[in-house]
Amino acid sequence: MPSPSRHSGLGSMVTSDGVAFRVWAPHAQWVRVAGTFNGWDSSSHPLSSEGNGYWSADVAEAAVGDEYRYILGDLNHWRVDPRALDVGHSNGNGIIVDSHYDWQVNDFQMPSWDQFVIYEMHLGTFLRKPVSDEEIFEELCCEIEYLKSLGINAVQIMPVSEFPGDHSWGYNPAHIFAVESHYGGPNALKKFIDHAHSLGIAVFLDVVYNHFGPNDLIHSLWQFDGWYQNDMGGIYFYNDWRAFTEWGAKNRPDYGRPEVRQFIRDNVLMWLEDFRVDGLRFDMTCWIRNVYAWDHVALDDPTNLGGWGWNLLRWINDEVNHRQPWKITIAEDMRQNAAVTRSTSHGGAGFDSQWDDQYHHKLRHAMVTPSDHDRNMDDVAAAITRRYSGDAFQRVIYTESHDEVGDPYGRPHGKQRVPEQIHPGQADGWYAQKRSTLGAAITFTSPGIPMIFQGQEMLEWQQFDGKHRLDWNRVRNFSGIVQLYRDLIKLRRNVSNCTRGLSGHHTNLFHVNHDANVIAWHRWHNGGAGDDVVIVINFSNQAFPWYRIGFPREGVWKVRFNSDWSGYSDLFENHYSDVVNASADPMHGLRYSGEVSIGRYSAIILSQ
Repeated sequence: MPSPSRHSGLGSMVTSDGVAFRVWAPHAQWVRVAGTFNGWDSSSHPLSSEGNGYWSADVAEAAVGDEYRYILGDLNHWRVDPRALDVGHSNGNGIIVDSHYDWQVNDFQMPSWDQFVIYEMHLGTFLRKPVSDEEIFEELCCEIEYLKSLGINAVQIMPVSEFPGDHSWGYNPAHIFAVESHYGGPNALKKFIDHAHSLGIAVFLDVVYNHFGPNDLIHSLWQFDGWYQNDMGGIYFYNDWRAFTEWGAKNRPDYGRPEVRQFIRDNVLMWLEDFRVDGLRFDMTCWIRNVYAWDHVALDDPTNLGGWGWNLLRWINDEVNHRQPWKITIAEDMRQNAAVTRSTSHGGAGFDSQWDDQYHHKLRHAMVTPSDHDRNMDDVAAAITRRYSGDAFQRVIYTESHDEVGDPYGRPHGKQRVPEQIHPGQADGWYAQKRSTLGAAITFTSPGIPMIFQGQEMLEWQQFDGKHRLDWNRVRNFSGIVQLYRDLIKLRRNVSNCTRGLSGHHTNLFHVNHDANVIAWHRWHNGGAGDDVVIVINFSNQAFPWYRIGFPREGVWKVRFNSDWSGYSDLFENHYSDVVNASADPMHGLRYSGEVSIGRYSAIILSQ
């Protein structure tokens, strides 16, 4: 046998003498491999048992590009390699791949975590025009030039593991080691990542380990080697009440089985090391560490820190931190559990950050509520100041994500984009433009890692369904809104060296006016000119020509951003003041104060 691959030496591995095949099938009486290299002869190439549930063989006749399957135990039990790096389609054959790629960028420096601005995207619908499978990543390389001009420095790609059919959100993986064939396969993804790195953009990948499938597993993982219990999934899955998932199927991986744990861990390392992905977002970790309440019994315990799932997450994060500590892992846990982003040395799961759904729910509710009287400023204040374990960047904050703006079935009563929800049928009108951009201003100035969903910056109001492409005409039609997002991103990243505090840990929310719906807060890193930032938001339909607030320092404060500027939209009212003079009149617990001018449903950002 050749030396093992860089991970656990499983799958089809190209060697100088052909291809080495190795598979885990502990209950199989025998295993053979057949493919285009032997005319699909089911008997000519047996694998030898290693005596520990693993089977292996060297096949000199096999080569890169050949298709293959394993036959386990009888001539009708043909299975796709669970470790196949490429497949023709979700129920097709495995394809032997040369994993070598000639990387053009070998010195990429990932932005520091406090500088991240994430753009969540779905590869199949981010395109400007319909293209063939082979051209998708080629076209995407052109599209991210636009993201570079916007100031984005990290893209989060929705799952790309092979899924059934050509159109999917990606949360139904059939083969987790294979890149979706409709997206062009593994080398196309590597080319996209390489190009993103050439632009200084980090690439994060969404991965799904809380379930596999549920569709098309019959060709690969489901009852893989013939063994199963209770009519369930066999060696890769729980075979009892722990198997049920929110997908309504019995497809939850067995996190206690060492080989399944290795399967998931190796997949993580493949993306981070072989594909040079810069970070991973783990889908619904709450259903890895908890059992889904399939029978309506409250099995989900948000404080559950035990069990094999929890320990698997800890092991994976320790591995990542040991091998590539500069890379980020993000959890979608949705249970407001600080232990998820606590270090493993202090009993946590070791994730670097987690999606903050409470930020989204509280802020979005304030954005879409029609009546100013019904807006809850305490909720908005709580959304702004919330953090885990005192760390501003242990949460990802957003007003839109794939889960919150769409319906996979395109049902009209499903979730909608923010502008449409603010003013149904008039998503391009004044109310929708004003309050959606106000939410953006809050997101880019609150402590946390800001994220926007594709099209948000061009006032996309079409419900996301994973099938319809973005309307790129909006970049031209709403060029002012695009510029607003560009300006906010520049300030968040301190491009002009005058808003360092927006990427600092410190926040003082010093003013909440429930009657006027005005909130003000102070962000800083070390403090001082170019560092201290004051943000004022007006969540009401009343403008304030002169509104006095506190300031942390005396002197002239310059308005760096005003969301009411008419340059952003012809509908905006240009309620504006260029500078504010803060004098030694204490207010709101600060030593100084000054009068600002702020328009309806607007935000201003000031610094010295």
